[in-house]
Amino acid sequence: MRYLKLILILAIYSPTSINQPIDNESKLSFGENYRIYPSNVNQWEVSIVNDPFNSNVMFVSSNALTLNPFFISEGIYVTTDSGNSWKGSDTCSGQPILLHGGDPGIQIDPYGIFILTRKGFSSGIYSHYSTDKGVTWSNQKIISNDDISPERAGLISDVNPLSSYYGRSYVVWVKQSPPFPLIFVYTDDSAQNWSSAQQINNPIQRSAGGEIAISNNSTVYVCWAGVTNVSPFTEDFVGFASSANGGISWQVNENVFDINGINGLLTEKGNLRVNGLPRIAIDTSGGAYNDWIYIVTGQKNLAPAGSDPDIILNRSTDGGQTWSSGIRVNQDPINNSKIQLFPAVHVDNIGGINVVFYDDRNTTIDSLGMFLARSDDGGDTWHEFEISDHNFKPTPIASFQGKMGDNIGITSTNDKLWPVWMDNSTGIYQIWTVPINISSVGVDDRLDVVNSFRLEQNYPNPFNPRTNIEFRIPNFEFVSLKVYDVLGNEVAKLVDEHKPAGEYIVEFNSASSGRHMVSGIYFYKLNVGPYSETKKMILIK
Repeated sequence: MRYLKLILILAIYSPTSINQPIDNESKLSFGENYRIYPSNVNQWEVSIVNDPFNSNVMFVSSNALTLNPFFISEGIYVTTDSGNSWKGSDTCSGQPILLHGGDPGIQIDPYGIFILTRKGFSSGIYSHYSTDKGVTWSNQKIISNDDISPERAGLISDVNPLSSYYGRSYVVWVKQSPPFPLIFVYTDDSAQNWSSAQQINNPIQRSAGGEIAISNNSTVYVCWAGVTNVSPFTEDFVGFASSANGGISWQVNENVFDINGINGLLTEKGNLRVNGLPRIAIDTSGGAYNDWIYIVTGQKNLAPAGSDPDIILNRSTDGGQTWSSGIRVNQDPINNSKIQLFPAVHVDNIGGINVVFYDDRNTTIDSLGMFLARSDDGGDTWHEFEISDHNFKPTPIASFQGKMGDNIGITSTNDKLWPVWMDNSTGIYQIWTVPINISSVGVDDRLDVVNSFRLEQNYPNPFNPRTNIEFRIPNFEFVSLKVYDVLGNEVAKLVDEHKPAGEYIVEFNSASSGRHMVSGIYFYKLNVGPYSETKKMILIK
């Protein structure tokens, strides 16, 4: 029924460029695109995150805008069944509802708490948290109230049970007053309280677009663009900083590589305002490219970018100390007057780099579609796929200075990629997605391995005192399965030996673990060769 409604809506509202023939050798059928939360509210500036210990749960947010009467909030869209259905609202219910300003940053921390940061209606950055998967939200907490118009904040949590900073969530943003530095705060109690704001860098040119990522060893990485000091404030270089001690101190490099961003207006797209701000991701798969850092930007007129906007990736294999030359992600002929913009990047659990972006190579000059570029070799080579089943004609949103929104997102759960983007093919901007099986876009033999490697959620959960843990391995390997408490202390060693390929069920009995186990959250971690996975379980006495 959902797809029948979608077809009828497209027939009524579609711009003339929609459903044009696709001329792309890499075009695959991923299924029909669909809106995750159809409504009559503009949904734009979209992000997606997944629960680090429950692959069934994903959280999407966006600006949610009604123009008449004017009202802006943050959309709350949630799935608890691996994307089969979505629930939510176009209004975040955290009080005061009338003083929200949009631009959400989102995260699910390792305790399953949803955290959302946002602008205030007139100034400042605020936060809310939800303990019931987005159904209800806390009253606002002030993160910083001395910034007139801050940019969207980046948000990340430390989900490593062995980390000294386990559960800490970090927020970064660029302060919109001289010298335009990158600011950060953190919370150790799931956004109930925040640290004092601290300045990371002392920019040589104004900063823009703070982004954040975290490694397996809990090193926090941030990046930003250094922009020119005159309009249109073109991105000139990328700055980078890292902290190995939970944000207490930072190693800062104001310029790690040069870029030439696309900031300004695209006349071909109805004078759409665009930018080339950096997005960051890190490989935490435990594979051949573990801990490699990737930054993508939109650039032009600086090799390897051509005279039209292209997507460029730079990578670091040594924790950000040195960086590669730029690598052109989109594989269409250079200088062909085709436009690629607004990339988002995500590294999946087998180390595949996935970049999604808008692209007009298969449509008219006034329209856009959505592409995925994927690399299985650390960014050396790329394979592209058009993932949208229709194109759309972008138009700026009234009262927002030529913007349609510049933030899209992508994440993965188990064997699927989940891109999200906004398009206005129904007459207003809405969030669209299409689930993509990694096996349909992967080109690496490791896919066969990871598709046979799995750690299941324990059952029953919650439990007392016994629970079962099921896992599957593809080859004869040394297997380690251990239980940890929230402080990272080892509670039990369930498996510690070589095992042949197969499926296994191990019972854990908290009463016979040899330790006094109180009610609360525990973690079980499976290590098999280069692969590892951790899941959360709850003991209730």
